[in-house]
Amino acid sequence: MEIDRYDRLILKALQEDGRITNQDLAAKIGLSPSPCLRRVRALEESGVISGYRASIDAEKLGLSLMALVYIAMDRHTPERFDNFDREIARLPEVIESLLITGQEADYQLKVLVTNMDAYQALLLHKITRIEGVTGVHSSFVLRQPIPGNPIPI
Repeated sequence: MEIDRYDRLILKALQEDGRITNQDLAAKIGLSPSPCLRRVRALEESGVISGYRASIDAEKLGLSLMALVYIAMDRHTPERFDNFDREIARLPEVIESLLITGQEADYQLKVLVTNMDAYQALLLHKITRIEGVTGVHSSFVLRQPIPGNPIPI
């Protein structure tokens, strides 16, 4: 899909406010409502817009401990990675999983839990029990100065 100036404005506006009405979005980017809606639908159908989500304050839900967990695997095979991906996807505390390079680790996980006891339970009873995990290194987030910036458009 070819992305033009109006599409970029739409994407920027929707990242700022995913609940903006089509009428307000059209006014904001300088289009009439019908072509604006057609463009939004085209962006959705093409997969450029992959979904809409609410931004939630984790601390207000009692999830005050965020950790970055670096995982080393014993073998670098598609089967081993597929199994790890499946197992880690079952853990709601893991809010992001990245297969990485350039480190001694193979994965970086972003984990969100209530406290250190919950983290210890997750680590010892779930993550380290996944077949192929040979090493774990944890870093704890002190603060998040830039919480989930929009994608640069």
